[in-house]
Amino acid sequence: MSRIPIALELYSVRNEMVKDPLGTLKAVKAMGYEGVEFAGDPLHTPAEYAAMLKETDLVCCGWHTGFPRVQDDTIEATIALNKAVGNEFVIIPGVGGEFRESADALRRLAGIFTDLVGKLGAAGLATGYHNHNWEFTLIDGELPWDIIFGDTPTAFNMQIDTGNALHGGANPIPFFEKYPGRSRTVHLKPYHSGIGETNPEEGFATMIGEDTVPWQEVFDFCETKGATEWYIIEYEADKYPPLDAVDRCLKAVKAMGK
Repeated sequence: MSRIPIALELYSVRNEMVKDPLGTLKAVKAMGYEGVEFAGDPLHTPAEYAAMLKETDLVCCGWHTGFPRVQDDTIEATIALNKAVGNEFVIIPGVGGEFRESADALRRLAGIFTDLVGKLGAAGLATGYHNHNWEFTLIDGELPWDIIFGDTPTAFNMQIDTGNALHGGANPIPFFEKYPGRSRTVHLKPYHSGIGETNPEEGFATMIGEDTVPWQEVFDFCETKGATEWYIIEYEADKYPPLDAVDRCLKAVKAMGK
């Protein structure tokens, strides 16, 4: 397959984006990133975001969109925003505790996701979900991850976050393999399982290539069975200044031949 481009999850530089969004996007572009994934509620108008992307020649390859912004009274504004910035992927980055109380609650969540696939799909947008760590711990004897993706259509994007999965005690590879063709965007986040056993924050502080993520297996899957369109780097620790950290991450991924 053709080379998979590399984007940055802008949550990694969230404070910089508040202070100077255009300057931050210019810095990200200068590092060599080809795209960006926004996170959270918009702080500017759709036209302003579109103008910043055009000026920096960055592609918007995703928006982490909270549940309140895909309700009946907000979904049209969300569709308009994503259309304006040329983004296809509306990714739900987490859910409230009411959906994590039981397997039945998770099945209700999967039903909501299935409805969103239809509603956003009608507008030409793809819906997806981004994991944290809890999805890999049994609830009522079942894995939340398998309920979420086993009870949703194949069009529902499985945005695995490699570091978060390891934090949850899960090697991401079997979960990739179980749902081939559904990893259209993937988060490349470092995590060191050995360090994380005693200090999860320090587990996330390791740099890509110095961690315990099975990177070659991740890349092999994405480039053969995953139907992956974007690698999205995310770094959430404070070991390095944020812009320095994401520059180091990109260089590490490129050193692996990506």
